[in-house]
Amino acid sequence: MKLTAEKVAGMDIGGFLGEHYACACGKDHFMDMDNIFIESGAINRVAEVVRNYKSTEPLIIADENTFKVAGEKVAHLLDDAGIKYRTHIFPGKPVLVPDEKTAGSILFAIGEKTDLLLAVGTGVINDITKYVSRRVNIPEVLVATAPSMDGFVSDTAAPTVGNLKSSFPCNLPRTILGDTDILKDAPEVMILAGFGDIIGKYSALTDWQLSRIVNDEYYCELTAQITQDVLDKCVANIDAMTRREPAAIKDVMEGLIRTGIAMSYVNNSRPASGSEHHYSHYLEMQYLFQGKEALLHGTKVGITSIIVAKLYETLANEQPDFDAAIAHAKAFSQTDWERNVRKYYDSAAEGVICAAKTDKRNDIDARIKRIEKIREHWSEIQALAKSAKSTAFIENIFRRAGAPLRPKDVGIPNELINDALYIGREVRTRYSIIHLLEDLGLTEKCAAVIDKFIAE
Repeated sequence: MKLTAEKVAGMDIGGFLGEHYACACGKDHFMDMDNIFIESGAINRVAEVVRNYKSTEPLIIADENTFKVAGEKVAHLLDDAGIKYRTHIFPGKPVLVPDEKTAGSILFAIGEKTDLLLAVGTGVINDITKYVSRRVNIPEVLVATAPSMDGFVSDTAAPTVGNLKSSFPCNLPRTILGDTDILKDAPEVMILAGFGDIIGKYSALTDWQLSRIVNDEYYCELTAQITQDVLDKCVANIDAMTRREPAAIKDVMEGLIRTGIAMSYVNNSRPASGSEHHYSHYLEMQYLFQGKEALLHGTKVGITSIIVAKLYETLANEQPDFDAAIAHAKAFSQTDWERNVRKYYDSAAEGVICAAKTDKRNDIDARIKRIEKIREHWSEIQALAKSAKSTAFIENIFRRAGAPLRPKDVGIPNELINDALYIGREVRTRYSIIHLLEDLGLTEKCAAVIDKFIAE
């Protein structure tokens, strides 16, 4: 079946599943899932879903908070249906970290007869469960408890391994149950985090187009449209979301899942993740190094999407000195770079350095080639920067939603934001505006702009 703009715009979320779509981008898009139910009372389907997978002993995975919100109901429903189950409940505090210890504890909790992983939760619970699902080849069903992030159906997981934010292939949940009666009562900070993760797609889509110009990176217009449609719908319903109207909360939850579908369609995170996520991952790692409790992912993405909008505004008015940029590239020192990585990435530094050697990200000739490509297409890049949503536009969206606007609003030190612009790009190789600024030798100038902006 052929995928068209009209089909994407009018498709029910279930229409994306289990169907092979031929696309004008040249790829065949496919989403290997069975069902997604986002509706009032969706949790009541859990016993039926478990039976559909012929499961005789599922393992319920939750933390103390999500077990109270939905896990107890899941357990009662399974009891009523006469279905045996095991449970693995993490403490409610401190905030769960998706690391080796968390994954290992689930592996040890899996019994000899465990044939289904029943994740009850949201970000970390789902991320680590779908990672384990792939490792042990046991299917996962997700009972979502909050519309807080976009990784529900991403086919990659982002655990922290050796204190380094990493990316691994994973299984998708076979079925998702999103009960709007539960989702609408999620803590406000979690709903706003999910909304922030959605608004971060403005900069992610712009970064994707930037890399298409600079690196001839694969770009799928129809997949980008899936994400853009989510943005348009959620922004149009901000006021209803703040009133926790079930239809608007459903839009946020479906929007987060649809952007995950877009990622799975292209087998990478481009439709949903750009420089705002570089910032967020860097901040998460720094909090981990310092032993501080992490902020919600979408909260960081929302705040840094405002900063990225400011970067694009600044870039739109620049006239780079390309010869100076090439001289700057030629002066690159691997020794100095490694020294900085070790300074800022603590115990994760060796992982960053090793990854850089593997993907040759510091190759001087490749960087000079990019600079020449940027010079050749500067008018197109500048037009793209001018077309990006303005800082005022993004700020107004968050102001209407009652979301934080500045790093200081959630306790993020301004110096971490400054560091992230200089060194945060090393978390991921995915090319974005912060990579382009470094290529052009504009990082220091833009850092001064951002320092002044976030201090206001």
